[in-house]
Amino acid sequence: MAEKVKEINKNDKIYVAGHLGLVGSAIVRDLKRKGYENIVGRSLEELDLLNQAAVFSFLEAECPDVVILAAAKVGGINANNTLPAEFSYQNLQIQLNVIHGAYLSGVKKLLFLGSTCIYPKLAPQPIKEAALLTGLLEETNEAYAIAKIAGLKMCQYYKRQYGSNFISCMPTNLYGPHDNYDLKNSHVLPALIRKFHEAKLGGAAEVEIWGSGSPLREFLYVDDMADACVFLLENYNGEEHVNIGTGEEVTIRELAEIVKVTTGFDGEVVWNKEMPDGTPRKLTDVTRLHALGWKHTVGLADGVRRAYEWFVENVGEARL
Repeated sequence: MAEKVKEINKNDKIYVAGHLGLVGSAIVRDLKRKGYENIVGRSLEELDLLNQAAVFSFLEAECPDVVILAAAKVGGINANNTLPAEFSYQNLQIQLNVIHGAYLSGVKKLLFLGSTCIYPKLAPQPIKEAALLTGLLEETNEAYAIAKIAGLKMCQYYKRQYGSNFISCMPTNLYGPHDNYDLKNSHVLPALIRKFHEAKLGGAAEVEIWGSGSPLREFLYVDDMADACVFLLENYNGEEHVNIGTGEEVTIRELAEIVKVTTGFDGEVVWNKEMPDGTPRKLTDVTRLHALGWKHTVGLADGVRRAYEWFVENVGEARL
């Protein structure tokens, strides 16, 4: 007979891998809001997640009850396209070390965070969880996607073979406090915020944006994502991964207009159609998550406003 699932509780020690990043910091905020106080985090200087021996020793010594794997090497189209070996090696290594280390140290529950880029480039829209491995991936982020697919499959395999309560979720495009604003490797929304903000401050006549503006994208405010993650930790023990998103989409052109208005830039927008668009459309089907009882609360315009306010207030410490 299968062992009864041990539910998490407010006294559990929770290790958040990647607690200083966009995703991890939001999860820490949400955990604290909900009364979880025994939270453990380590910076890169304190613990190199690429070092297997160090990770295993840390988990054995700390003995966390719950692990949230939010650490990853991430970036936009340019970074993924030019650094595929780094994206592949680093993400696979982090996942191998943390997931196996969690099993060895007896962690009672683990949440692995992936990305909706795991799905085929031309998957039927909106994308259901069942679309995984049914077609070719988007070439520009294939290395990252394959690593994330391996991570979610590891969680499934450890659950099947060992009975480990390891679950996975796949968030859509995220944005918010502590995002990456480095124009060389950031995602589209923080890049737009920085571009329009600096253009406004510099009195520029125009802002150039890559691509045609026609791709459709879905965006989720990171605090909503964190709320969904903690919800899944408290309410979900299934083997199948769960999409986290809004189920709503906008074109990049529409997104640029929202950011332009939010930042107060009054110049022109120029679209560089010589640069790649990436996947033409990527909308998640969030039926499974809605059926479990969770739905997002922050709309895109409100979320962009909050993200921009954070950027302006913290530009001296933001990742530029």
